[in-house]
Amino acid sequence: MIEIKNVSKSYVKGKKSVDGLDLEIKNGEIFGFLGPNGAGKTTTIRMITGILEPDDGDILVDGHSIRKEPLEAKKNFGFVPDSPDMFLKLKGIEYLNFLAEVYKVPLNERKERIESLTKKFEIYDELNNNIESYSHGMRQKIVICGALISNPKNWILDEPMTGLDPKASFDLKEMMRNHVKQGNTVFFSTHILDVAEKLCDRVGIINKGKLVFVGTFDEMKEKFKEETSLEELFLEITEE
Repeated sequence: MIEIKNVSKSYVKGKKSVDGLDLEIKNGEIFGFLGPNGAGKTTTIRMITGILEPDDGDILVDGHSIRKEPLEAKKNFGFVPDSPDMFLKLKGIEYLNFLAEVYKVPLNERKERIESLTKKFEIYDELNNNIESYSHGMRQKIVICGALISNPKNWILDEPMTGLDPKASFDLKEMMRNHVKQGNTVFFSTHILDVAEKLCDRVGIINKGKLVFVGTFDEMKEKFKEETSLEELFLEITEE
């Protein structure tokens, strides 16, 4: 479970990028985080993961404050950032082993998870090559594998489908569904509204730093009766 409690963040004095955000992402649900470019999605995710510190409020991951207990909070989530261009000089296997060391994954489990994840995403044969030689899609796959290497309860994914081929995208969506069936949590941002409509149990829409809607797609349709598709609803909500 992820609890965001009255969180605000400003980069420029007097202008809040995230303004008084209150949100609870429950166990057992896929929660989609939507909004136009610059709405505050990535800033919110960076605060959840401890990359940025909120100016106000707090964020709890399975009851652990990211501000007061950052190490305990970070043990409970895996994070896929909005860019996979990191640790480019490492080989794929070095990157995965590094993350497994950070999360103290036992050696026998580590080997099994690395093999299982990288074969599923079809990059197993590339693990001895430097990440800088990977295509964008392959970099996205290795970052996803790294985020899941510790088998975290909470998945925090910032535009995770970007650059993935259709099979990898399908596999990731199936993994997300299976993960929440076990009582875990998936929180992800996306610009692909069709994916959000088909995949999410609930969505939150942020616009200009403020949360303007939280609920199911059916609840959204009920509120805006004249619209039919998620795309039309999204445009209606954010334009208002």
